[in-house]
Amino acid sequence: MQARINGCRFNFEVRERRGAPWITFSHALANNLSLWDDVVEALSDRYSILRYDQRGHGGSEAVPGPYSFPMLIADAVGLLDHVGIDRTHWVGLSIGGMIGYGLGIEHGDRLRSLIACDSRADAPPDYASYFQSRIDKTRDHGMAGVVDSTIERWFTPASRAAGLPVIEKVRQMILTTDPVGHEGCCEALKTLSFGARCHEIDLPVLILGGAEDKGAPPERLAEVAALIPGARHVVIPAAGHITALENPPDFMAALDGFLKEQP
Repeated sequence: MQARINGCRFNFEVRERRGAPWITFSHALANNLSLWDDVVEALSDRYSILRYDQRGHGGSEAVPGPYSFPMLIADAVGLLDHVGIDRTHWVGLSIGGMIGYGLGIEHGDRLRSLIACDSRADAPPDYASYFQSRIDKTRDHGMAGVVDSTIERWFTPASRAAGLPVIEKVRQMILTTDPVGHEGCCEALKTLSFGARCHEIDLPVLILGGAEDKGAPPERLAEVAALIPGARHVVIPAAGHITALENPPDFMAALDGFLKEQP
């Protein structure tokens, strides 16, 4: 499906189950909605599901940047309005979870719960400079300039050595991401600064992340969880940054268990 929201054409998919609560899935940088294929299959018998390609990613339009978190949050709200979703569980990975923090702060009435996966809340100087380096490399070499280093950063040495099949899926998602959209989201990530307001989130919150995640290590996610009243923190073993694909059994156990607890 396609819709024009906030001056951008978005690609999204809907699986509606009459009377079932909604879950919205938001993917990581240089990914697309196919990140959630297996998760959607596992949950679609009990939930209505919306997933979408963020601006500049997948089948969504790569409008010139820079992008910002207020812009990405407005995109999400606009898409919920377009589909006719009053309230939804929000499941986001990396930048998708960061958008979830912003929604929880600014639009908490639209969320039933927040599941933020491998998602920091702030960008200290070293983290911001990493995204500037990604911008510089893609300007010089396109997405091929960052694909190998990204795979190394996102997946554990054990998974890379074993040739985990989903690594190739992620590699292709990275290579097919529009550099304009990638740069736009990198600019947003350089400005990440939700930590000071995380205490305003008044929702059931699960923060989960890989035990070997280099970008969002467990100690950083534990700090975020401590900022949000009642938030739960779960560490996914044998996983780096893309927990949903690297360790699906433990990821699904944490996600499904949390969702089943919600009214």
